[in-house]
Amino acid sequence: MAKKRLLYLGNGRSLQSVAKLDDRFESWGLAVDRYWAYNGEFPAALDGYDGIFLSGSPHGAYEEIDWIDREHDLIRDAAEKDIPQLGICFGSQILASALCGKDQVFRRDFCEVGYKDLTVHPAAKDDPLAADWRETVNMFVWHNDEVRHGHEDMVILASSDLCPNQVWRHRTAPAWGIQGHPEVTQAQAPEWFEGNRARMVQDGGDVDDFIASAHDAAEAKTMITRFVELVERG
Repeated sequence: MAKKRLLYLGNGRSLQSVAKLDDRFESWGLAVDRYWAYNGEFPAALDGYDGIFLSGSPHGAYEEIDWIDREHDLIRDAAEKDIPQLGICFGSQILASALCGKDQVFRRDFCEVGYKDLTVHPAAKDDPLAADWRETVNMFVWHNDEVRHGHEDMVILASSDLCPNQVWRHRTAPAWGIQGHPEVTQAQAPEWFEGNRARMVQDGGDVDDFIASAHDAAEAKTMITRFVELVERG
């Protein structure tokens, strides 16, 4: 049986992030096509794709940049085709912007950064990706931009004390957004924290504490592996 095909859109300054989630998608059995959207690389069409992953980015979904505009169009096309989509950080924000309106993403007055217990909402119990979560789920969060939580097409799955919309899904399209970073493993975390030390400190973070308290966020990661299972089922 042919492997299911995943479109991996890299929205960062490099195609592959420290988390190397594209490689892990392959290790979980998917055929991964990598496109560096940040560098203007997109597939000619979505034919043959069974799922789409949208990575983080230093940019805002509200910025008027050609590749961001193109990604908005791709997301809407995928939703019309019922292709499952999962976005993390900027990926969550651009999903919200494309499917619920550009006014859904805004810049916070201050950064939210650190490992946090997110409150899991009742809607998660019946969600295809978040059903494994209990009352709370812990993951690292780091964001200045944020997705609003009151849109009629958003189903909120988890919140933090400072961010009502940490995890959400679209009401009708197979699209999910995660504001935090469950993809980073305990082994990868020190490299990621050190590589971003200056920015995290500027944003009010204690990097040494983050490194000391790093963990795999195993429960949070089940949302990613359930996304893979969803793609594999077709």
